[in-house]
Amino acid sequence: MDSSPRRKKTARFVEIAALAGVSVATVDRVLNERGSVSARARAQVVAAARQLGVPRLLPDTRHGLIHIDIVLPDNRSPFFLRLNQALQRGVAMLDKRLVVHRLWTPDQDEAALLRAITQRRHQRQALIVAAPDTPAVRAALQQARARGEHIALVVTRVDEVAGACYVGIDNYAAGRTAGYLLGRLCRKVGRILLLSSRRDYRGHIERSSGCRDVLAAQFPELECDARSSETHDDPDKCYWAVSQAFQRGDVIAGIYNTGAGSPGIEAALRRFALDKVCWVTHEISDDHRLYMQQGLLDVVIDQDPDTQAIRALQHVLAALEMAPADASVSLAGEFRLYLPENMGQQPYLG
Repeated sequence: MDSSPRRKKTARFVEIAALAGVSVATVDRVLNERGSVSARARAQVVAAARQLGVPRLLPDTRHGLIHIDIVLPDNRSPFFLRLNQALQRGVAMLDKRLVVHRLWTPDQDEAALLRAITQRRHQRQALIVAAPDTPAVRAALQQARARGEHIALVVTRVDEVAGACYVGIDNYAAGRTAGYLLGRLCRKVGRILLLSSRRDYRGHIERSSGCRDVLAAQFPELECDARSSETHDDPDKCYWAVSQAFQRGDVIAGIYNTGAGSPGIEAALRRFALDKVCWVTHEISDDHRLYMQQGLLDVVIDQDPDTQAIRALQHVLAALEMAPADASVSLAGEFRLYLPENMGQQPYLG
């Protein structure tokens, strides 16, 4: 029988102390979170324990509050309201050391957005933001990254911001899907009317481009607008764009709206359309369910704001080393297709 002393499979306090250059008593105080220890010694002990592979939940080496800003446009569309609700639910489950500041900026006021990004009232560690892709916004976000802030981009990407994580859907693929559906579902040859919320949001640019590319390549009999009508999610602007096309005598075979403002499209179709116009849009909101029930709206492409909120918070927590890293967060999220047969009945805003 082997009478030699049995060695523990995990690192002992004495080994952690030797690697960290502190006493065994200090290791005990840090790992069992009792007694006062300097921030430097605490960091050394945790780093040594992590290096030795200690199989236990290690204390956080940071003290004090961690500030995160969430900056969204003051857009009252159902999508942004639901995204805000989802972020609220996620924030409620966070560690109490995380202080989240939610900021709404006027939808078309770039100066206000830049102030929200650059003029910090606290030492901010992370930023979750939906923003247009403009030179000024790119520069502001680049400066935030240079300060060491972690950035999660929701809804739409902003290019040339190294280290920022976009957690939304592949908007170009969503636009291509819209183009394919229009090509398959349109009942007549004619024009495809493109409506876009904003031309400075890369997500809307990518959706429109994807739709055009598929129609040009696979359904050349459908004439697609070379330039989308900018509506800013305003129902009146949507109504004007659709009604003007009908009043010019255009044969409208289909409509693709990359944003909100659908009540205006619905009103124009009821007034001017003499036969079926194929209509594809985004987000499974309550009005869209109603229009599908009534046979006006054909397909909804939903970008799942609840999952975007979760992915944004996951990225921030992992970047702050407060949660395990998940490589899938950096991949484009999945979008969903809804038709009258699978649209469900649950309220969009709960």
